[in-house]
Amino acid sequence: MFDIKLSPYTAADHDWLVQQHQTLYTLNDGFDDSFGPLVDDILSEFELHADPSCETGWIARDADQRLGSIFCVKVDDQTAKLRLFLLLPEARGRGLGKLLLSKCMTFAKECGYKRMSLWTHESHTAACALYAKTGWRCVSSKPVVSFGVPLIEQQWEITL
Repeated sequence: MFDIKLSPYTAADHDWLVQQHQTLYTLNDGFDDSFGPLVDDILSEFELHADPSCETGWIARDADQRLGSIFCVKVDDQTAKLRLFLLLPEARGRGLGKLLLSKCMTFAKECGYKRMSLWTHESHTAACALYAKTGWRCVSSKPVVSFGVPLIEQQWEITL
């Protein structure tokens, strides 16, 4: 049984989040070693430049165990970007993804953003189903080779 708490992201979560992204994306999607450094760069940029009045990240925890993450970052005054949405396998299928997504979207709306966007790939069927169920639209889809593997990259958007 989970006793979930969403806590603000801190720099103490940085290495864990990079490692989890690299490990899970390598295991599940065959990504090469270039993915971890990208996550590291995203987090470093966030730590240096995030405006806490309109950008934040959350770590989902059960007691001391981290289970997942989600971030809301500014694209422009009207648009926020959902980033680094991750759930450990043992945390999936229990409503935690929906909780994180709702928290992120509510924050974006309260900050005055009119819309949100995100990047994913179509092999993340559970996440894409959650996006569609909560009103997101897939606005583009194209084949690419990223992180050493062929993917169908997708851009999703929602009006808040």
